[in-house]
Amino acid sequence: MKSVKALKLRSVLTALTLVVTPGVAVLGTAGDAFAVTKISHATATSMFRDVGITWSSSGNCSNRNIPTCTSFEQLNLATAQGAQTLKRASGCALNITGGTETGHASGTYSHWNGYKLDFSKYTCVGNYIKNNFTYIGVRGDGAPQWRSGSGNIYADEGNHWDVLYYNCGGC
Repeated sequence: MKSVKALKLRSVLTALTLVVTPGVAVLGTAGDAFAVTKISHATATSMFRDVGITWSSSGNCSNRNIPTCTSFEQLNLATAQGAQTLKRASGCALNITGGTETGHASGTYSHWNGYKLDFSKYTCVGNYIKNNFTYIGVRGDGAPQWRSGSGNIYADEGNHWDVLYYNCGGC
């Protein structure tokens, strides 16, 4: 009888997920939507600078409402941490060319909503992605994709990497 109760308890605990971010701890079932922590442009640039990630914009600006700018305003904390994880794990140069500014495709897991970053397409980072992540086929727009062990998606859009961060990538 004890083993049946223990098995049921183990099943319940397995179905629960604990999500902890600075100042927030949420316990829910797998598949629940959890609140994300948003950060400012200044916080994101400080985090990127700390690990040697650079950023650039064709408009030489950071205004979120101008599509030629590169903004990190309202970026998800986990997205910034994911970029830091990629930099540390790969040892490659990383340059961000797209953040939360307007002009990208819409959707829940979009640039505007803080889930995506675009990176310059350097050989080092491309080799790291292709050699360490799992190829999962092409997106609807034809971009080949790779999934990291943590579930983040790296899409080769031809002239840059479009990266969808569901989480910080093991930070």
